[in-house]
Amino acid sequence: MSGFSLPKLLAGLHDTIEHRLKLARETMGHPVNKGDASEAVWLDLLQTYLPRRYKAAKAHVVDSTGAFSEQIDVVVFDRQYSPLVFQHEGQTIIPAESVYAVFEAKQSIAAPEITYAHRKVASVRRLHRTSLPIPHAGGTYPPKPLSRILAGLLTLESAWNPPLGQTLIDNLCAGDDDSRLDLGCVAAHGVFACDQAGVYWIRPQGKAATAFLFELIARLQETATVSMIDIRAYARWLTAAPEQPST
Repeated sequence: MSGFSLPKLLAGLHDTIEHRLKLARETMGHPVNKGDASEAVWLDLLQTYLPRRYKAAKAHVVDSTGAFSEQIDVVVFDRQYSPLVFQHEGQTIIPAESVYAVFEAKQSIAAPEITYAHRKVASVRRLHRTSLPIPHAGGTYPPKPLSRILAGLLTLESAWNPPLGQTLIDNLCAGDDDSRLDLGCVAAHGVFACDQAGVYWIRPQGKAATAFLFELIARLQETATVSMIDIRAYARWLTAAPEQPST
């Protein structure tokens, strides 16, 4: 007998995340510091437990037309096949083709936070993504159809009573297809998700962070690999005239 217990291991993972989120809320005085600490907890969870082909970072997303998203708290992106991930003055910038999922991290879920998350994720989904034919030993495969970028909201608590009820669903349904939140975690209460038909389900449970992680991994497995980026589409900007500083 090993002495290990799988239920205890799974519960312990969630308990660690919930404890760290509560500690960030209780010990950080400034709202910005609280937000940064909460983001760090979720990023650490994904950086530790996602397969190595995935990376997670706070980042902006850029496309080959030169358009940028708003800054996103948590971007899950490919690093195995993606040649471009920029670091500029402490900021991370990721090409749109490399993105698997985007999440906003907040202390609590309520209508303003959902509206805010809708806007942020739409700024990513509306970016242009290229997809090239894939060469192989016998020729080429056609370009891979673009997979939907997953999006969601990660919080510690809910502002509603009940925490995960019809009010939550009504607010989630307020977004359009570009802004729809597919998956989320309210660590103290449970998880929510949207199926392929656009129908939301809610699962109250005591191991919400672990359940969210498993559901995210399952959905990433269904997505498979990101499309083959057209690197020459980005290279065209090498000949573009640089912007002149304003005087």
